[in-house]
Amino acid sequence: MAANPNIYLIGPMGAGKTTVGRRIAEIKGMQFIDSDQEIEKRTGVDISFIFDMEGEDGFRKRESDMITTLVNETNTVMATGGGVILESANRDLLSARGVVVYLETSLEQQLARTRNNRNRPLLEGSDDVEATLTQLMEERDPLYRSIADLTVKTGDQPARRLAREIVERLESIGTAEI
Repeated sequence: MAANPNIYLIGPMGAGKTTVGRRIAEIKGMQFIDSDQEIEKRTGVDISFIFDMEGEDGFRKRESDMITTLVNETNTVMATGGGVILESANRDLLSARGVVVYLETSLEQQLARTRNNRNRPLLEGSDDVEATLTQLMEERDPLYRSIADLTVKTGDQPARRLAREIVERLESIGTAEI
């Protein structure tokens, strides 16, 4: 029996990529990887520390190196960082190596989901988090859409239900063995 194609979840911070990704992996019997968590595990420091020491450019280089490594995994659901799509090489790799699912979320949901999370370097020190999130979405939404095989609006439904919806929609569009 052929392995499932990899599933890559993209979208802004607070979209639920990690939570939904874990549920999809459970449903499909696949391994789950969070690219940001892998960077933290392999460097021994959190993302905020990398941003502080190396800036966003240094982090993006590490992120690209990690994506290059992780796309070689098989039978995997991967949650990516919100800015992974900024590098064209990352977009090309994700598109070529699996099925890309864009978790689209509202500004209100992002604000609620990121409000108490201090490990969001692009929001740290922001005088206007709403304006920052709006600007990031304006820049990134076209890039998310450009590589998405499937776009799913997240809402208030439980992660498990959203994961089932994604699996069903992928099956209905006939993505290989999915």
